[in-house]
Amino acid sequence: MPPSGPVAGTVATMTRTDVEVAEAALATLDLTDLNDDATLEDAEALARRARQVGTAAVCVWPRFVSACVAELAGSPVKVATVVNFPSGAEGVDGVVELTRRAVADGADEIDLVLPYRAFLAGDVAAAERMIDAVGRATGPAQLKVIIESGELASVEVIKAAARLAIDHGADFVKTSTGKSPVSATPEAARAILEVIRAVPKGAPAVGFKASGGIRTTADARVYLELADEIMGEGWVSPATFRFGASGLLNDVLSVIEGTETPENTSAY
Repeated sequence: MPPSGPVAGTVATMTRTDVEVAEAALATLDLTDLNDDATLEDAEALARRARQVGTAAVCVWPRFVSACVAELAGSPVKVATVVNFPSGAEGVDGVVELTRRAVADGADEIDLVLPYRAFLAGDVAAAERMIDAVGRATGPAQLKVIIESGELASVEVIKAAARLAIDHGADFVKTSTGKSPVSATPEAARAILEVIRAVPKGAPAVGFKASGGIRTTADARVYLELADEIMGEGWVSPATFRFGASGLLNDVLSVIEGTETPENTSAY
């Protein structure tokens, strides 16, 4: 489990160079392909690329988990998948069954979409039932709860959703699916990180994942500096912090290698 970080009020003073930002982003990247038309060949190529460059994980549709596990055998790169995705409105039984199959296929991490529409409508119990049931099905794998922060009404609602996820066993709180009009924002990230910082000492620790619309090293810097500020220097690592993206990879590699960035139009 990731360490929760320093006490409230800690302010980091770390200043990262562009190359250091790019290296941190690469090490914490969940290289993602959740396009509707993604193929088995796409997923296998994604896994090979992740292994080659050393990302934290790949994130693919559940039907591709076993293939990615095979491609990444012997590698430290994790395999993540998504459930109740992207709508957040599927039935609990079906989501649980999909989770069980993904874990049986070798998934290391399950990214679950919170039933955020039910939550917004005041049906907190529905959100609790989903997280609890999927958490049980996840077993030894990590549970990353996507709160779809861009669809929530305010910072206070974002914080309430993050607290709910943490109270019901989330190992990470993730901003977004990348499928809604508003994905990760610095405001949402700050709200979630402040909730994570407030996790009591001795309680299970929680990480943070920013996902959607993060395409450049400059974008990544914003979120890394927020984590440094709120959680303290040294908190960011693959065990505590992730980016969910594919469009980010080319830019961070170009910064590390000192080359121009190829054009990239990926939505993730």
